[in-house]
Amino acid sequence: MGEVAGPGAWPTVLVIVGPTASGKTALALSVAEDLNGEIVSADARQVYRRLDIGTAKPSPEDRSRVPHHFIDMLDPREGYTSGRFAKEAIPVLEDIVRRGRTPIVAGGSGLYVKAVIDGIFEGPEASPEIRKRWDDVWKRSGEAGLRDALRAVDPDCERSIERGKPRRLVRALEVHELTGLTMTEHRRRQQRDASFRFVQIGLAPAREQLYRRIDLRSAEMIEAGLVQEVQALRRDGYDRSLNSLNTVGYREVFDFLDGGMSAERMLTLIQTHTRQYAKRQLTWFRADDRIIWLEGAGVRPVELLAERVGDILGPQKGV
Repeated sequence: MGEVAGPGAWPTVLVIVGPTASGKTALALSVAEDLNGEIVSADARQVYRRLDIGTAKPSPEDRSRVPHHFIDMLDPREGYTSGRFAKEAIPVLEDIVRRGRTPIVAGGSGLYVKAVIDGIFEGPEASPEIRKRWDDVWKRSGEAGLRDALRAVDPDCERSIERGKPRRLVRALEVHELTGLTMTEHRRRQQRDASFRFVQIGLAPAREQLYRRIDLRSAEMIEAGLVQEVQALRRDGYDRSLNSLNTVGYREVFDFLDGGMSAERMLTLIQTHTRQYAKRQLTWFRADDRIIWLEGAGVRPVELLAERVGDILGPQKGV
């Protein structure tokens, strides 16, 4: 278990992390109401407009209860990176503090969270020669070939990269060749000038319970109209080649709409792939020993978890 830094001059930023369906949104809302807080979403997909059901975006009612940032900012055609998020999030955190409120970063995109807390490694400029060589590996051996190569030099980085993201694998291999250091080592060396006291809280329900929640939520997304959401996006010219839509939930619906599977198979794959994604998220977050993990997440009422967060923050809670 990580330790909370001692009192100091820096204002406190609460960070709530964990796998998908672990209860981050509910806890962030409860804590925000207790601490006069505002929520900064660290989710790589909720930043996009029109991606509502498939990203489990906070409802309009939740957003009316507590101010949210970095939700519905971009068109799905636009690109967004962890580096850009970090650059834009820090001024938002500073503004929240300046207005006398408590910033709460909440989300499951581990690289976004890390970029805000530790800074981001920009990396060397791309090498067309090296990139072409790894692109050729991708064409010959598929994503599995890239993963095998990266796993041999940087297993932590390979585990952290979501399936279906071969470009990120190529970039990690390219950086290793150009610099002689792995992405993991570069990130370890990257330091951000201190400006906040970050307190990270992790939610990790028991695996069986987490998987049940994932299965239930996946079914609820279909019932809420996920297929219709994707149909509307496709009618307006948004297709599966967009990075914003190349993610669990949307990929399977595109396959279904293309006639590649039944509705039952689509739901099963969404559930399976979401469970796999949650496992990768946990692997990423468990590697950070600064995170304080809450026991009973997913079992104890959210109000009790919020009280536990208040105890952890102690007299230094808020600003």
